[in-house]
Amino acid sequence: MAPLVWRRSQACASSACVEVAEHSSSFFVRDSKNAEGSVLTFDRAEWGAFITGIKTGALTTSV
Repeated sequence: MAPLVWRRSQACASSACVEVAEHSSSFFVRDSKNAEGSVLTFDRAEWGAFITGIKTGALTTSV
């Protein structure tokens, strides 16, 4: 597999953001503060559902 090309949101003003990479039909997400740490992997359908959940507010956190 070719090396992943990681990107961050342009709205990220610090190093405390998530990064996303796409390869073939998979999407990868990691913590920008720990590039060598764990990576979440989504297939295209899972990624679509994840993004939809974020945009509609179905995925929220309470801190």
